[in-house]
Amino acid sequence: MDDERWMGEALKEAAGAYDEGEVPVGAVVVLEGRIIGRGHNRVESLKDPTAHAEIIAITAACAYKHDWRLEDATMYVTLEPCLMCAGAIIVSRMKRLVYGISDPKMGCCGSVYEILGEDSGNVGVEVSGGMLGEECKTLLQEFFKERRTRAEKTQMEGWPSG
Repeated sequence: MDDERWMGEALKEAAGAYDEGEVPVGAVVVLEGRIIGRGHNRVESLKDPTAHAEIIAITAACAYKHDWRLEDATMYVTLEPCLMCAGAIIVSRMKRLVYGISDPKMGCCGSVYEILGEDSGNVGVEVSGGMLGEECKTLLQEFFKERRTRAEKTQMEGWPSG
């Protein structure tokens, strides 16, 4: 199925973020059976709170098209978009969004807010969630587990022995 294929590409982007020490979220924008934009979180490396995977992928897709309108395009992203990214998806006029797992802290497809989806009043973006959800969840869990372990180890190194 094409949705699984494209979400697999978003997962590759998320793995790239993981390798760079970024929260592992990846996104691709697909139009007419090919990727026209891809991105992963770069918030830490760019020191930019707007450097989310979705924003980077949208920027790349718009550069590819030489247009800010992404009608008929689909975004695949490993984590439910936040308010900023949901707004960018709407403004870019994207047709469809497919995401991996819900974000109970900042998700805007029904988890916290309903900016995208059929209950939002914004009927322009079709939303599907849960695509390769287990894989997306596992990558995020591994990242945060590793981060906690590293923080605990660093904290313990400062303790006096005795």
